[in-house]
Amino acid sequence: MAACFASAVRFANNIVRNNPQVRNIASFFRNALGLDPPASPDDPTTENRFHPWDSSPSAELRTRAATIKANAKCPVSHKDIQYTCPISGIPTHHSKEDWENDLEYHQSKRYELLKKVNIYEHDLRSGRPFPEFEFPEEQESDMLVNFLNWDTFFYTRLFYSMDTEFNLAAATKILSYPITIASVLHEYSPYFLKPKGPLTLEGLKSIAALRYTLYPDETSTFRDRPLRIFVLGARAESQLPAHIWKQLSYLFPYVPLELHFVGPECLFDPEKNLYIQSDTPVVKRVDEDFALVHHTNFFHVYHKSQDFLPYDPYLDVFFLFHPGLGAPETNGQWDETIKGLLESKCAIFTTGYNEFDTNRDINWLLSNYNKDLDILFEKTNNIFGSTKWELNDSNPHELYQFNQQLFGFRGKRYHAIKK
Repeated sequence: MAACFASAVRFANNIVRNNPQVRNIASFFRNALGLDPPASPDDPTTENRFHPWDSSPSAELRTRAATIKANAKCPVSHKDIQYTCPISGIPTHHSKEDWENDLEYHQSKRYELLKKVNIYEHDLRSGRPFPEFEFPEEQESDMLVNFLNWDTFFYTRLFYSMDTEFNLAAATKILSYPITIASVLHEYSPYFLKPKGPLTLEGLKSIAALRYTLYPDETSTFRDRPLRIFVLGARAESQLPAHIWKQLSYLFPYVPLELHFVGPECLFDPEKNLYIQSDTPVVKRVDEDFALVHHTNFFHVYHKSQDFLPYDPYLDVFFLFHPGLGAPETNGQWDETIKGLLESKCAIFTTGYNEFDTNRDINWLLSNYNKDLDILFEKTNNIFGSTKWELNDSNPHELYQFNQQLFGFRGKRYHAIKK
């Protein structure tokens, strides 16, 4: 019996090692029979990934600890932060007394989320192999993608088996952007028409137009250009490697796609450590069916100069990741852009860090443009939000995750006429 089990272990491990596309099946096989090999000491755990940031083995995290101490204020005494929370390992208060007296901090157990930030950041800098970044390529035509949640998506796309929170945090942070877009536009989208889902009747019209292009058949009208996906105010998402965005193209194999990043921070040179400005679009062609295009000015500038015309609701869609439309610090900077977006009559989708962030954006939109827009997509939790917790270094008590909320709107097509 022992020999049979040993052979089964070797068989399962060889499957995983030699064929990454069946890792999920092999993982299920091993788990079902209790055949998982002993954990490697290099595998990430809460214990071996925990280090106080101010004495971290990572110079980058030691620098972040110093930045927190230099810029952030203690929520109790409002003095400079000098004390590192012993539970989370992150500087949070001015002194031990302030830390002990912060009842809200302890009652909410915020230190638990801060500890997750700590261990996730150390894991990314640990030097371990990251098999979760070995992405699949074309989807087999007889295999359907399931967008019910991250688990079913990874399984049906034949990703590496995401068995731990560390695998999920690393993979979902970077995949949240392309898969959020795909989950809205795909024919097997998990978002349904109201009342069962957030999609409104107007939203169904816009999505149906886009799917008419994304899934052509013999009745489809010939289109002479790729479908354009605009990402406005692009920052970190525009710095993702092309192969990550290519996952979007694999999910829509029937049409050519162009991903247009728009904004003054959409083109970054890591060697010079600065943002590049260009008077002409910078095109990075991935293959004949997919291209990344960078426009290094604001959308309203291109809109006024008619650089993006003509817009077509069948061929154009806009995404704004964490735009902060109603955030005080934006101070109306989105006004001209929103006017141009509404004039395009194309679908516009936004994400938010949390419900408060999204509500603030929606309230700003409705208070300024209520008569000029239709709601396409009621506010809802984004199924494909990042599972990795992030930290605001200027306020270490502010924690967030990327793309947690979704909302959609469009310029009103038909205005009411008084008789």
